[in-house]
Amino acid sequence: MSVRKVGVRGIGAYTPPKVVTNFDLEKIVETSDEWIFTRTGIRERRIAEPDMATSDLSYMASKIALDSANLTPGDLDLIIVATVTPDMFFPATACILQDKLGATCPGFDLSAGCSGLIYALSVGAQFIANGMYDNILVVGGETLSKIIDWQDRSTCVLFGDAASAVILGPVDTGGFRSFVLGADGGGGKLLELPAGGSRLPASYETISQRLHFIKMNGRDVFKFAVRVMEEASLEAIDKAGLTLKDIDLFIPHQANIRIIESAAERLNVPKDKFFVNLDRYGNTSSASVGLALYEAFLEGKIQKGSKILMVGFGAGLTWGACVLEW
Repeated sequence: MSVRKVGVRGIGAYTPPKVVTNFDLEKIVETSDEWIFTRTGIRERRIAEPDMATSDLSYMASKIALDSANLTPGDLDLIIVATVTPDMFFPATACILQDKLGATCPGFDLSAGCSGLIYALSVGAQFIANGMYDNILVVGGETLSKIIDWQDRSTCVLFGDAASAVILGPVDTGGFRSFVLGADGGGGKLLELPAGGSRLPASYETISQRLHFIKMNGRDVFKFAVRVMEEASLEAIDKAGLTLKDIDLFIPHQANIRIIESAAERLNVPKDKFFVNLDRYGNTSSASVGLALYEAFLEGKIQKGSKILMVGFGAGLTWGACVLEW
């Protein structure tokens, strides 16, 4: 079986209009704009309205991506949604999105935390490469505000809501040059949503103990993130047959400016080669890398032939990196 090259044919992103600044959070929990910004690099984040779900954000991002690819929903062969905040356990958010778009293709969800979009891109790329499908919609969508404990100042300042969408298809030149995926389930407890699944179903006790909200060991997650950002990036670049100097733009998961700066230092890469927008959106989990890629494209930082390194890390613990030639 011949293997086809796979590239990006369209891209889009959407963030809800409501902005919550650090100053707004000062009124909710004991924190300050200075404390948040100096430790994270975040100034504000977007928050979905109570009646807005992950599929709604994903729909808006998908429409933009389809328009940029000059495709209609009927052209789609598959929809993959990476998310840790699905509309519900089932049906899959991808199926809900399929209905909203008016598509008729199969769809499924994928859960890999903040690495979700890169995981989903790697899965989708295989369907294109082997000739099974031609047009695949990959979405990273999150409404993390729904699972944030607004009484926990160590986590509520970090996260925001967004969706990003990528249309994959066969290309003649360029495309994805490599993928690297990894996981360490032994670190799962460092970043988790303890209750609501089959281990701890919803009960009076789980609700009273606030176990339906994100729990994170920030110090250990930070150390893990800095290490795997470097390791996964170098491995993906090597698999692509390139060197660090060949990479025109680094698109890291937007979790914390200190993590990004530490990774840049360890890689000995100028910080201005790393695209950063977390000051305006915070950590949007699986939407993060795609949102940054979309904004970098809109700002003209990506041109035909640009070599881009995308890298993410998150709950699982998971990590992923890929090299894309635009």
